[in-house]
Amino acid sequence: MMNPNLPDAFITGYERLAPWADLLDQINVFPVADGDTGRNLMVSLAPLRLLNQKNLKQVTDNLYHSARGNSGNIAVQFLARFLNMHSFDSLYPAAKEGAEKARHAVLDPKPGTMLTLLESLVAKLAQVDQWRDPRHITAGIIEHIAQSVRSTPELLPELKAAGVVDAGALGMFIYLEGFFNGLCHQMDGFQPIQKIFSGMLRISPSFKQLAEKGYCIDFVVRSGENGEQRVKEITKDDENVLIYYFQDHIKIHLHTDDKDAVKEKAQSLGQVVNWVEDDLSEQTRAFNPQKAKTPIHIVTDAAGSLTRLFAHNLGITLLDSYITIGDKSQPETCVNPSDLYKAMRAGTKVSTSQASLFERRQHYQHLLDHYPNVLYLCVGSVFTGNYQIAVSWKHQNDPRDCFTVMDTKAASGKLSIIVISTARFATRTDDPGEVIRFAHRACSKSEEYIFVDKLQFLAAGGRLSKTSAFFGDMLHLKPIISPTAEGAKKIGVVRNQEAQLDFIIETLSRHFQEDSKPLILLEYSDNREWVDNTVKQELKKRFPVAEILLLPFSLTSGAHIGPGAWAFAYLPEMV
Repeated sequence: MMNPNLPDAFITGYERLAPWADLLDQINVFPVADGDTGRNLMVSLAPLRLLNQKNLKQVTDNLYHSARGNSGNIAVQFLARFLNMHSFDSLYPAAKEGAEKARHAVLDPKPGTMLTLLESLVAKLAQVDQWRDPRHITAGIIEHIAQSVRSTPELLPELKAAGVVDAGALGMFIYLEGFFNGLCHQMDGFQPIQKIFSGMLRISPSFKQLAEKGYCIDFVVRSGENGEQRVKEITKDDENVLIYYFQDHIKIHLHTDDKDAVKEKAQSLGQVVNWVEDDLSEQTRAFNPQKAKTPIHIVTDAAGSLTRLFAHNLGITLLDSYITIGDKSQPETCVNPSDLYKAMRAGTKVSTSQASLFERRQHYQHLLDHYPNVLYLCVGSVFTGNYQIAVSWKHQNDPRDCFTVMDTKAASGKLSIIVISTARFATRTDDPGEVIRFAHRACSKSEEYIFVDKLQFLAAGGRLSKTSAFFGDMLHLKPIISPTAEGAKKIGVVRNQEAQLDFIIETLSRHFQEDSKPLILLEYSDNREWVDNTVKQELKKRFPVAEILLLPFSLTSGAHIGPGAWAFAYLPEMV
């Protein structure tokens, strides 16, 4: 009998799950239609990606720190019990204990959720006497838990009304499908999710979601003496709270109408080491699974300056890189920018990394399975190997030529403005070829200029010598950089923000008249207020009919150019 491939199994599970996060968000109608189940699972389980690089204690602690939302807290409580497995025979006791812990991770457990799938898994594992043929056994387990996911609409009226399976149950199925295949050293041959759950992955147009109010909060405190007793005292009147303890930390997950009061209580317990809040009223208002139909689906790298919500509203799929801050790694679009820049200013080590080849190929296959035509507007090939990897995959897996890969030769805001304009154009035509031709024109006509504040961060990332950074900062030089097909080029230097603003006005004035209608994108790091209140307002005076967007830097860029940086990109009006 083969030995289980435990670290790779956890990693494969995560990398199988990540490409489906957007779909999980789109069908997330229970317990609240707030479109965050996929994101929460990605954030919560991201520490498992580093299982080969970190010790078990650190990974376990990071899981508890990262757990987010109902789905994330359930998944973490369940999977944490698997980390100390040593053999196939350990699966059943680990799953049984994990399912019991997971049930206590929600206030009001309901059938038809992820909990139903976990109970189904435990029941199936209980029937296994010996693991003589793990591949055959795990294939049966995967089919069994798939059936439990299919049953969820019959168990929850909200799912039946929406015509979809439970998002949390589907997410855990996808993770476990990857986990069990990784356990048995099988890295291919996954069935299309659309085929397994045919007709159950699109919300009915007649479904009406209810508005919600309040906040979903997850926080971790490092407790002092009598921490458990103090938690009980300050939460005794609050029925809507879940608490668990690990090492010298306390993790609390709750829903509340008064986030400020909760934060005050949290701070009274000890040092707050992690705080995440979601505005449920904002999320339920933004939840809109019905997207405009386009002849070709647009996908791009998160290295372009697009937020997850902005991309979602345009029907764009973002492919994440990963940001590592200290010892914690998260998908780029799920990192709070203020956390990144605060860490960089404090001297915490920050780095970026690409998704694995397996994860990227899973993304491509998912897109091709889900959409009849796909246009991948790829970050410039001079910046990453994404373009070559996607083209190689296409040659082997796209005989119908439905997956178009374009080297935009761009990154950051230039990539973003290309993608935004192309996605908008796609809603105005029925011809995928027209969309592709428009994207080519947008690539050739767009420009971007980035203003770097401190050279030390470029030096830390190896993109500038430390000596140059030292003398540059000492002389208060702020370089202007533009991404090109040959890489990032230095255009010039200025000494202060006023000179930066003069540069942008002079540059745009050379290309546009007052009555021109370019699309202008302003990007900020940790200086949104200044970019919004000073730069944007000045541009509105100079170019009153131009469209001016304001978005944060992609964190791939932000992690290299650092806090205090900002940028502008522009595209002439294209008819």
